[in-house]
Amino acid sequence: MLRQSCYVILFLMIMASSIVAKEKKDEKFGWDNKLVGALNMSQISFDNWAKGGENTVTWQILVTSKFEKNEKRYNWRTSTKFNFGKTKVDGFSFRKSMDEIKLETVMTYKMDSYINPYGALTVQTQFAGGYKYIDKSSKKQVSAFLDPGYFTQSTGFGIEPTKGLRTRAGLSYKQTVTSDFPKPFADDPKTEKIEKIKTEVGFESTTDFSHKLSDNLRLTSKLEMFSNLEAFDEIDVNWDNMFRARVAKYVSVNMNFRLLYDKTVSLKRQINQSLALGLTYTFI
Repeated sequence: MLRQSCYVILFLMIMASSIVAKEKKDEKFGWDNKLVGALNMSQISFDNWAKGGENTVTWQILVTSKFEKNEKRYNWRTSTKFNFGKTKVDGFSFRKSMDEIKLETVMTYKMDSYINPYGALTVQTQFAGGYKYIDKSSKKQVSAFLDPGYFTQSTGFGIEPTKGLRTRAGLSYKQTVTSDFPKPFADDPKTEKIEKIKTEVGFESTTDFSHKLSDNLRLTSKLEMFSNLEAFDEIDVNWDNMFRARVAKYVSVNMNFRLLYDKTVSLKRQINQSLALGLTYTFI
């Protein structure tokens, strides 16, 4: 099944490469940069409320950026995402609710065709320690900054069939680095030795999609898949979706839906979803 999927992708890319690419009429050269920051906060308070309820305070900081240099023979695109937030429920201390650091840089060489070779580097980790809470007073740390850290280097071919949609696929070299928390991120349970670094060579596919649904609503989606070609059910999936609706000049609603699947970490898919209203400012 996995081989069939790879063949389908390669077939589509070969078919696309057979079409002679026409020069884009509105293609612009030079830098195109964008830096957007959002601060979201919410607070709920009860006093002598007969129906009951819990006082809560939530805050979240989200910063995304895109730095892209487009020239006739190459395109260099770097994007970042920094997302961190905490929530406090009455009777408990602040607990982490969002935590993500992601950097990606892609260099594409243009060959006057719809299919072009690329080289990419992706780094992904978190800001602060992650905990599993056993009860109100006790907790167990399960992760930290660069523990785990994911580093992926890849090369292959990519296509951009239409504006706002980019797909690339190729060979990939993935490293999972840990320090104090090798399990379950890097350690191989089949061996007696505890491994703190896991290296995998395989095949990757990344699809970026961005579309303006209306004047004030935009959808941004990124689907990443990685396979070490050992088994179909061991394909790592990272699907990140962001809906951003601007309701005023500096006020927006942000909804983030993220789905993860990594069999070595959890046999079930992981889901992280957030919906927030707050201040948004475009610096660049």
